[in-house]
Amino acid sequence: MAGCVFCEGGRPPADHRIADLGATVAYLNDDQFFAGWTVLVLKRHAVELFDLDAAERARVVEEVSRVASVLQAAFDARKLNYASFGNQIPHMHWHVIPRLASDPAPLESPWNVPHAPVRLDHAALTTRIAGLRAGLGP
Repeated sequence: MAGCVFCEGGRPPADHRIADLGATVAYLNDDQFFAGWTVLVLKRHAVELFDLDAAERARVVEEVSRVASVLQAAFDARKLNYASFGNQIPHMHWHVIPRLASDPAPLESPWNVPHAPVRLDHAALTTRIAGLRAGLGP
């Protein structure tokens, strides 16, 4: 859709792509302060859950859940945060954020925790993505 950042190619970097899940594509968030933070971007343009028919909506929720399960296993998260805002980028996308036992502010929203961004070097990025892909399986 014209004017949509994601539809016009402004998706996360290709080297952060974890997997095409069907209705969405999963990417490792650039800032890994919260280790494993993953963003699932709907492959077609839609803004709200009600823009999806029941089958597509169920598929998206299943994909979010599948990624959450892999993140739980990979990072031993004590809790997972799920977010779909869309007020900055009005294209359906979901943030799935593992919250670990070592979390410096476990009661705060990830967006409210002051921190320097953690960007993985190429080797660490490749390793983390490979581990998540393996967890997702075929």
